[in-house]
Amino acid sequence: MTSTVTHTSTPNYSYPSGFKTYGIKNSLRLIFQPLQVLEENRNDYGDIYFSPEFGGFPPFIIIGNSQGVEALFNINPDLLDTSSSNALLKPLLGDRSLIQLDGDQHQKRRKLLMPSFHGQRLQSYGNIITDITQNILNHWSKSQTFPMRKITQEISLKVILRAVFGLNLGERYQDLGRSFTDFLDLFNSPLHTMTLFYPSLQKDWGKWTPWGQFQAYKRDVYHRLEQEIRQHQQGSDSEDILSLLLSTVDEEGNHLSQEEIMDELVTLLFAGHETTASTLAWAFYWIHSQPEVYQNLMAELDSININSDPMMIAKLPYLSAVVSESLRIYPSVLFTFGRKLKTDLHFLDYYLPKETAIIPCIYLLHHHLDIYPNSKQFQPERFLERQFSPYEFIPFGGSNRRCLGYALALYEMKLVLATVLKQVKLALVNNKEILPIRRGFTMSPAGGVKMRVIQHY
Repeated sequence: MTSTVTHTSTPNYSYPSGFKTYGIKNSLRLIFQPLQVLEENRNDYGDIYFSPEFGGFPPFIIIGNSQGVEALFNINPDLLDTSSSNALLKPLLGDRSLIQLDGDQHQKRRKLLMPSFHGQRLQSYGNIITDITQNILNHWSKSQTFPMRKITQEISLKVILRAVFGLNLGERYQDLGRSFTDFLDLFNSPLHTMTLFYPSLQKDWGKWTPWGQFQAYKRDVYHRLEQEIRQHQQGSDSEDILSLLLSTVDEEGNHLSQEEIMDELVTLLFAGHETTASTLAWAFYWIHSQPEVYQNLMAELDSININSDPMMIAKLPYLSAVVSESLRIYPSVLFTFGRKLKTDLHFLDYYLPKETAIIPCIYLLHHHLDIYPNSKQFQPERFLERQFSPYEFIPFGGSNRRCLGYALALYEMKLVLATVLKQVKLALVNNKEILPIRRGFTMSPAGGVKMRVIQHY
């Protein structure tokens, strides 16, 4: 499916149906009750609808079906401006990272980073992931309780610090990990979350104000990153991602600037840590709230031993289906990257003007009943019964903007689950339904999924 560009002397634009205004009440609901609002809007306006400006968002069109996603992903990327559509991410991730690049700059940066997350390098992370997980669960005692998301956050942070900086233990590792965790934990507060969506609130009036705190924590993170860069420049024989960024040169022989490297590092830390931690916590919740799922998964894990090849573990079909279903039912990120049109464009049945932003909604697509019957039920079997197209299942986005680290994220989630479940019997502290809550730009399980250690095998 493709969209074609046509030019007319007298444009006659047409839009999907949608609402005309967005009051403050609905704006706040979209921030703090996004799933309910998204479903209400789809019921009122259909799978593709128009949303007016609110907060820092310009007017945009939301896509909630596979036909729209396919049409968008097949538009020539040269006709789309992705960086300006994601300007709200700049305060968090910087304006020089891969996410904020377009065109040739974006392609070159992706080409530079791609080998760090695929092939032989990906395989080398297997033992790192299992060792980190093993070390953590070795400290669990019988009847101990904890929020599982705190555990998965610790694991995912340690994995990404090892991959990006070559850091394992020591003062530098502790300082950087603590600094970045404190930075992200700010967004457990609704006030800090609001500042990301409303640029008018982004005023630094001192460390006691939300934006002032945000800036102070961000400065600390960048200070730590600057120290790491300096340490690597003095001499490092590791093959981590930072070493790769420091050594690369473009066609003119120019190195990346320190500002570009630091923004890229923050982006990698955020993308490789926050979303993986939440999805893993969800997976532990679903596995332990659905007895049949637990039994089926344990039966499959019984076919391997704890020292099995990590790549073989990652290929287990039911384990893979559990991870995919966890990514589907409550995606950590509700939308994939928006694209703004650089020219007037025929898109499906509409004729859209230049500057129109089009945003695929991962959540709406993953709960489209034509694709996923009984979408609110956790059913890993659906991923065993059929293969979904890259326009039907998009937890990592798609087209030229698919998440670079998707293979590492999948690999990590499977290995963590297998390592823990093979050795420790866990249970949910209570059987109450857990729902998603907003954590900055991402969604996370409310309460962090409280679990108890029953026994070690």
